[in-house]
Amino acid sequence: MTKRKYHKKNKKDNLKVNPQLPGFDIEINSFGEIHSNYKIDEINEFLDRNLEDKKLKDQPKEKKSNKKNPKKDRNA
Repeated sequence: MTKRKYHKKNKKDNLKVNPQLPGFDIEINSFGEIHSNYKIDEINEFLDRNLEDKKLKDQPKEKKSNKKNPKKDRNA
């Protein structure tokens, strides 16, 4: 019997990245630290523009509260 040879594929070659994020690369090291070539703020701005928040989608818009002004109540 011959042994099978397993080839590890380079995942970076097969990754598809959004055209608005050219060259985006993110890695997690052995300590669990995230390393990326984009700043976190840039990634968050991109996600805010392109993704819909599922938790906020079903909530009704907030109404103004009908509570009285607490300063007026103290003086009365």
